[in-house]
Amino acid sequence: MGRPTMEDVARHAGVSRALVSLVMRGSPKVSEQRRRAVLRAAEELGYSPHAMARSLASRTSTVLGVMVSDLHNPFFAEIVDGLDEVARDQGFDLIINTGSRSPARERRALGSLLSFRPAGVALLGTVVSSADIAAAAEQQPVVLVARSTRLSTVDTVNDDGEAGSEMAVDHLVSLGHKKIAHLDGGSGSQAALRRRGYDRAMRRHGLEPLVVRSEYTDTAGARAVRDLLAAGEADLPTALVAANDYNAVGALAALEEAGLRVPDDVSLVGYDNTSLAGLRHLSLTTVDQPRHEMGRLAAEALVQRIRGERTDPVRHLLHPSLVVRATTAPR
Repeated sequence: MGRPTMEDVARHAGVSRALVSLVMRGSPKVSEQRRRAVLRAAEELGYSPHAMARSLASRTSTVLGVMVSDLHNPFFAEIVDGLDEVARDQGFDLIINTGSRSPARERRALGSLLSFRPAGVALLGTVVSSADIAAAAEQQPVVLVARSTRLSTVDTVNDDGEAGSEMAVDHLVSLGHKKIAHLDGGSGSQAALRRRGYDRAMRRHGLEPLVVRSEYTDTAGARAVRDLLAAGEADLPTALVAANDYNAVGALAALEEAGLRVPDDVSLVGYDNTSLAGLRHLSLTTVDQPRHEMGRLAAEALVQRIRGERTDPVRHLLHPSLVVRATTAPR
């Protein structure tokens, strides 16, 4: 026998398919008697996961929704590890989707998450509009990770991106570098803070900032380096501060393709300290964000809101640290 369908549930309960659909969406238009009949039929046929059926029956949810900005970036996977640890300990499961760094796609993805009627939602590094976040927070508790907001209904967990970028510049200056470029994160979450920290540190050292437009991807990192190379090697910076580790990987590949050695010719610093950075053949100097702890704090913030333990917003701001590996060297 194949997997039961909505039509099977409708026949088993003696109702229409449309009514089953309403029940599964949690519509308030269905009477309690019919709702229970449909859920009982679904349970008997094994149509829906038991957790979902229980949530619908009790009008509560044991699911937390998580929207990830970029599934390719291991930074978010490590945050999800922390989220999942607390969620499981508190009796919640996670459902995850992505909007792929597009505001329009993220808006649709957020709507999809909310259609599951989660107990709360965590948005990781997203670029969806503040209006959409505010609307979501009217329905369920929301926490932002790697993004700031002034919304009093939304909690946040971030690292100090300005301080992190300053650490990277200070490290390179201590090695004798003077021409240091920043491959920025474009319009990505927290990119403006990292730009500001880079700019402030450069000016503090009496150096001229050079910001190269980029994004939080390896492709963008490679493209930014090629743009610098197009200006001529004589003008090439001796050090690069990448938007994140993923961006740094692309930058490293482009430098090697051009016959330049890291760190002999160009030093390179990433940001995030993801699992990529620690790989022996990369051994990337980078700024560490406590990713697992960020995930744990985000889940704890949601659980507190869900259980009515507080209504005031929390603003976790964690201090980054520099991890020196093999991609930076004295000039």
